[in-house]
Amino acid sequence: MKNTVTTAPPKGLSPAAIAWWKRLHREFDLDDEAASFLLESALRSFDRMTQAAALVEKHGIVIADKFGQLKSNPATTVERDSRAAMHSAFKALNLDVLPPQKPGRPAGR
Repeated sequence: MKNTVTTAPPKGLSPAAIAWWKRLHREFDLDDEAASFLLESALRSFDRMTQAAALVEKHGIVIADKFGQLKSNPATTVERDSRAAMHSAFKALNLDVLPPQKPGRPAGR
């Protein structure tokens, strides 16, 4: 059922997350409190994932510690965990927001 009333997005979301909020409210019936909570969780996770990805892009996937030894950039963990939280929230909402793909493994080169 398509929603005709657009709920205002929560404060503090990025412009990209706000665009998702508005689009998903237009396309799906997300008016109950649980749906709003899950959607907000998904979009805050999206924002955190995006912020972490920018840090990984800036500093690399590994960084040197105080002894000069390479270690995993902590932002990689934040990015991974935020992506998983976003996907979990979208799955809990039962939203098909990703483009459909062919079943099975991706084709090789």
